[in-house]
Amino acid sequence: MQSKPSESRQILFLMPMMGEQLDPRQPLKQLADTLPWSEFEEVFGKYYSPEGRPAKPVGLMVGLLLLKQMFNPGDETVVAAWVQNPYWQYFCGMREFQWQPPCDPSDLVYFRQRIGEAGMQRILKVTVQWHGDKSPETEVVVDTTVQEKNITHPTDPKLAHKIIRRCWKLADRNDVKLRRRYRKAVRHCVMAQRWRKDPKKRKAAHRALRKMKIIAGRLIRELERQWPESIPAEQRGNFALYRRVLRQQPSDRDKIYSLHEPQVYCMSKGKEHKKYEFESKVSVVMTKTHCVIVGAVAHEENLYDGDALRPALEQTRDITGQSPAKAIVDRGYRGRKCCCRANPNQDKANQ
Repeated sequence: MQSKPSESRQILFLMPMMGEQLDPRQPLKQLADTLPWSEFEEVFGKYYSPEGRPAKPVGLMVGLLLLKQMFNPGDETVVAAWVQNPYWQYFCGMREFQWQPPCDPSDLVYFRQRIGEAGMQRILKVTVQWHGDKSPETEVVVDTTVQEKNITHPTDPKLAHKIIRRCWKLADRNDVKLRRRYRKAVRHCVMAQRWRKDPKKRKAAHRALRKMKIIAGRLIRELERQWPESIPAEQRGNFALYRRVLRQQPSDRDKIYSLHEPQVYCMSKGKEHKKYEFESKVSVVMTKTHCVIVGAVAHEENLYDGDALRPALEQTRDITGQSPAKAIVDRGYRGRKCCCRANPNQDKANQ
């Protein structure tokens, strides 16, 4: 259920509202006074049910997402810093200083899932329109970057350990009594992975990894045997994902490196300090003169830069209402002559 605006209560004349105490020259306060918050309420109101417990205000959730994009903190960090920063609170629609966190960090995840990709693109479109005449330009700069995920080596032992711990939690949550939990064996297997790079202890680490996969498979099969008759569809999908992780080999293609983000892939960017990174490729489009970001597309596959140009230009056309006449790219986009055409009926973007 969408939250209703709170009724204004009488405030003592000795206690002015927070907006009157803040510096009007601060960019964050000026931005909060100009953004169309009512438009967000109207657009995202359709995602809420008319019944049930009232949810967090839409302006609060959108403000937190914008703060995350501007200052690049995590979900937990932005919620913790929000309590200490009055400008952040005013930006999110608060008119009195709050002492409590605005929401749980997981609420940001649920809100992103609620509005989906179309909702996030709508927020980007509103921010682009806010720049007025600076956003529509005939020349744009396009480049690809990566969204690095919190995934580290060694991936296979860590995934097997996570599967085992998830099986333990599922058993405790559903009152399933396991015949054996293998706590001591799992602890020794995890400790053996610390010296997997040592030539003398590499074989022991590989044996420990195989043992962890065997234990994870046993726990999955035992949960399926003792589970109630109706297994949730979500858990059936998770069990299928777990089995795929346990079957995969180091030389396989399309490997899974994360249980909560299976779409992440491994990339080699040629960096000297970091040979491989686990991330997703993103195309960013920016206007040439005023440097306004008018497009940002995340690619599910590790596309060649020349093939990633068309989706970026198509999104730019949807957001700004016009196709760029010229796209400025680096030499990584060479090799495609017609991929930059956003629409066959539109002018071709020059590389």
